[in-house]
Amino acid sequence: MESARDLLISLARRHAFADVGALAADVVDRTDEIEAVCEFGQRLLSLDAEDFAAEARAVPADLRRRARACTMPQTPKEQPRGALESLRPAYALLLEVIAIRWHRRELSPMVAALHIASEYLPLLAFEPVLGNAGDPVRWPRGLAAPGSRFGVIGERECDHTKAEQSAANRTLRVAGEPAEGWRAYFDRQHSQVAGALATCVASCRTPCAAMDWIEPARRERLAMRARVALTFADTPLVRLRHAAPVGHGFGVPSPEEVLDAWERSRTILGKNEVGNAATKDDGFPLPGLPSLFSAIATVSMTPSTLLADITAHLVRLLER
Repeated sequence: MESARDLLISLARRHAFADVGALAADVVDRTDEIEAVCEFGQRLLSLDAEDFAAEARAVPADLRRRARACTMPQTPKEQPRGALESLRPAYALLLEVIAIRWHRRELSPMVAALHIASEYLPLLAFEPVLGNAGDPVRWPRGLAAPGSRFGVIGERECDHTKAEQSAANRTLRVAGEPAEGWRAYFDRQHSQVAGALATCVASCRTPCAAMDWIEPARRERLAMRARVALTFADTPLVRLRHAAPVGHGFGVPSPEEVLDAWERSRTILGKNEVGNAATKDDGFPLPGLPSLFSAIATVSMTPSTLLADITAHLVRLLER
């Protein structure tokens, strides 16, 4: 290593944004822009991305725009709609984060990212039918049509849990709440709505009229994708979260344990044409994961290059 600056560049290329931001002031002059880019990158890598895109004025506009596409709007009327317009940019970022965490052997954050992906995967399945990614401002009227039990609290014939019934009830009215209520709903309940929708279309034992707004043949294809999304959430890979510090235990899974859990998960998933996509060797660290997300989304899903492009910009700043 020729110099401290070279060390910073090497760290940047490993996506060590927090380390570069902390050390830059001791190595280079005029670090404000470098520190801002590092904070921006670290928030993305940590999937802590509520309002960072608006704050990071030192970051090129294109990078901020791409990051904003992965975030939830913070008010019911905020434009653009970001991840409520489409979850595809967010899942591309999740794939990039999962790959980076794997290569850095940061397996607890990797498992946490997989858990997040599992929670919202049903909405990725619903997106082609909804025309958006589950925006409460734009739920179809048929969801609450006569004969629908969706969001009816205490309905005994509904297969939703009490928590899901509460979340479904809230999602039908949250568009009229103030910003604080809107944000609280996304913090606590939106992922439960995703699971509730999947249950409605894929596994309800006493179907109501909640899904009648979807044409039958299309509903049948959606049901298979939603069923696979629910299955993914209960695979050995996602259940590793409960053996890691981000869950309820104290162990950290090893790379061998992660790969073994994924192989067992692929066997479980590969029982229909959608889930069978997980068995493909697509070159990803967890082979078949992008192919699985693609099959559920009905479009090609590949890792984004957002963090790579932030890294390239950061390296250019360090080399000046």
